[in-house]
Amino acid sequence: MNKIVALFVALGTLFIVQNAQAQSPVKASAKAVVVNDSTYTLKASILIQADWHVYAANPDGLNAPEFKAGLETVSLIGTPSYSVKASKQTDVLFKQANVYNGAVDIEQAIVIKGFQPDSLKTILLVNAAKGDQFLALEIPVNVALANGKKTAGFQVLLPAANTKVPADACGEGTQDTKKSSGWAVFFLGFLGGLIALITPCVFPMIPVTVSFFTKRAKTKKQGIKNGLLYGASIFLIYVLASVPFHVIGNVQPEIFNSISTNPWLNIIFFIIFIFFSISFFGFFEITLPSGIANKADSKSGLGSFGGIFFMAITLAIVSFSCTGPILGTLLVGSLQGGAWALTEGMAGFGFALALPFTLFAIFPQWLQSLPKSGGWLDTVKKVLAFLELALAFKFLSNADLVEHWGLLKREVFIGIWAIISIGLALYLSGKLLLPHDVKGEKISGGRKIGAILAFAFGIILIVGMVPKNTYLLKFLSGFPPPTHYSLFTKTADQHGLQANVVNDYEKAVQLSQEQNKPILIDFTGWACVNCRKMEENVWTDSEVMAEIQNNFILVSLYVDDKALLPVDKRFTYINTQGQSKDINSIGDLWATFQAENFNQVTQPLYVVMSPTQKILSNPVGYTPDAKEYLQWLQCSANKNK
Repeated sequence: MNKIVALFVALGTLFIVQNAQAQSPVKASAKAVVVNDSTYTLKASILIQADWHVYAANPDGLNAPEFKAGLETVSLIGTPSYSVKASKQTDVLFKQANVYNGAVDIEQAIVIKGFQPDSLKTILLVNAAKGDQFLALEIPVNVALANGKKTAGFQVLLPAANTKVPADACGEGTQDTKKSSGWAVFFLGFLGGLIALITPCVFPMIPVTVSFFTKRAKTKKQGIKNGLLYGASIFLIYVLASVPFHVIGNVQPEIFNSISTNPWLNIIFFIIFIFFSISFFGFFEITLPSGIANKADSKSGLGSFGGIFFMAITLAIVSFSCTGPILGTLLVGSLQGGAWALTEGMAGFGFALALPFTLFAIFPQWLQSLPKSGGWLDTVKKVLAFLELALAFKFLSNADLVEHWGLLKREVFIGIWAIISIGLALYLSGKLLLPHDVKGEKISGGRKIGAILAFAFGIILIVGMVPKNTYLLKFLSGFPPPTHYSLFTKTADQHGLQANVVNDYEKAVQLSQEQNKPILIDFTGWACVNCRKMEENVWTDSEVMAEIQNNFILVSLYVDDKALLPVDKRFTYINTQGQSKDINSIGDLWATFQAENFNQVTQPLYVVMSPTQKILSNPVGYTPDAKEYLQWLQCSANKNK
């Protein structure tokens, strides 16, 4: 139900489908026959493996084989025709069904508006079965178009000599940034683990579990050993959960960015986190199937490490209703950093979760100092519910930004957060009652202080919505939509500093040559938190702004922009490892351009190139120190003289 489940489902399904197609019982080939300048007849021959059959049109909704246009400018005309008549056959799955056996040819008329590429990628949708096996296949078929032209494309890969960093280059590159950000992600994971510890699902488990270890152990030394093994097992479980992402990351280096900025996945996360928040409010409990917990618990009776390891798994499962939302937030937040960022975050989370169990097993007398479980745990859970609700709208905002829907402009987003913050204040002050709350219950001093802080935060958000007061919300840079994505502005391509060019590298090169200024490439993203921090906190520094405006041609390339390229600009790129990738959107183009030339897939990334497109300094990433960033800019500009 969290990010990891959603990702596994999406990628697992893709893996299964691709493997099914590689060993598919149905093969297809196709060609396009010219009718006139813009009209073709697609003809496909489908070969069906023995003992398998392909479904024809059936009353219960099963469709016959059909074409799916691979281009938005392609329209299907009429209905497809088939070379043979379907036969009625007894079918395990659908009793009596109309099917094709052996082979069938299909014809479909299409019309293409505007530019015609030299080849068209289409998909044949086929439903096939054998006994109780059923496959819904999407078979890609490419057809040559006689009237088409080769697409212009874009020279993604620059000459290797141009991207080689000079020996005396400015800046320390992105390695230090990676190291420091790794520790930052670990710390965030650790913080998430600490928060998980004080939830009703985990906190009561500490004394129960530690008491179990100490009472079962024959000696103090054995109790300490068991506690250490238990803590190590918890840590290992969460680290191992990130291992599949390393395998996934080897498919395409920018896959994590693609996943984290996918609008539909972000909408799914929005729904999931709304679901989590409602659960945290106390309306219902989220639990994994009891069978899973029972199986893990039954294994925990094994001796030595095996039993202790399964005890740790049991803890992870039974505490999922509280740790799931926190862990999901961590995974989504660190996803853009790639597989290692996920591992670092999971390691921090697991370490924080394991630490008290280990320490209390070594020093069981400390258990006496633990606060007793009580209503304060329910308060913690409901405070987390408000936080989860606020985070849910961040996911919806990500989808809105990359698709440019205009649903959550900056003021709308901040207004929603203000309402949530004031709602939290009302809850903490006892004015808003949630499930399991008692009317007239005495409000503790801590809750009163929390209510004052939440109310003050809500007021700051409301005041900060006004454009002239945006400086009040600088500490939130990256979470709300950027300042230019506003109800008060018409232009959607401006940010903290006006770029000379947006999403057009070739135009930037042209301006660079005309003005003899180096190019400052800003690899950014609509859903990139650190990019907004740079734009709103560093680029707005007067000296930094003057340096960029006077001495550089700034081009902002959005790697998560889902807007499609014109048909005549789309192409298939073959990378240096021989892998092919369809470049269909603006984001596809610039994500590939960044990965192939600069071996980086995270944003922001700043690269300085000469007018002849040669790298002048070490590319740098997120640099929150304005003076450090200014020094890098000045040194890089001097290399062009």
